[in-house]
Amino acid sequence: MLHNIISKFDSQLDTADAHCDIPCGIYDARIVTYYAVSALRQIDILLGLKDKGLSETAFAMQVARNTAKKEEMAENCKHQTRIIWGDFMKPKNQEDMVKCHEAAHAIMLAGSAVKQDLHREDGEKLVAAANTFSEIFWASKGVKTKMVTTPYAPNVEVVEPDL
Repeated sequence: MLHNIISKFDSQLDTADAHCDIPCGIYDARIVTYYAVSALRQIDILLGLKDKGLSETAFAMQVARNTAKKEEMAENCKHQTRIIWGDFMKPKNQEDMVKCHEAAHAIMLAGSAVKQDLHREDGEKLVAAANTFSEIFWASKGVKTKMVTTPYAPNVEVVEPDL
């Protein structure tokens, strides 16, 4: 009976999602970097489309798809940063707090720039900001990090935990 009542309102409710607010303790900054690299990859694909010899229609369709994906990846990067920054990051001192806020803010700015236009430099800034955030995240867990080059395009260096 309760299910029937709730299901009547279901179509009128906005969908909400979040990483658990319990908190569950499952936080990993690699997801922030993953989305930043994915946004940069979409920028590279978009910038390379003019050389593909596509028909006007195929070109327009490809631009639409890759632009939507670029913006989705940039927003996901910002979203995951907000979750980790707001729910997990508890810097030990004022200096750590300032660095954490600056890194999160840099991701917000770079992510917005990626969504607004099509400049590779903006994607590179997003990856760099994600790397800085990742370093702070792993340091807060006492985990050493290393730089590795992604084994896929755009073949950029990212921060990884040295496990």
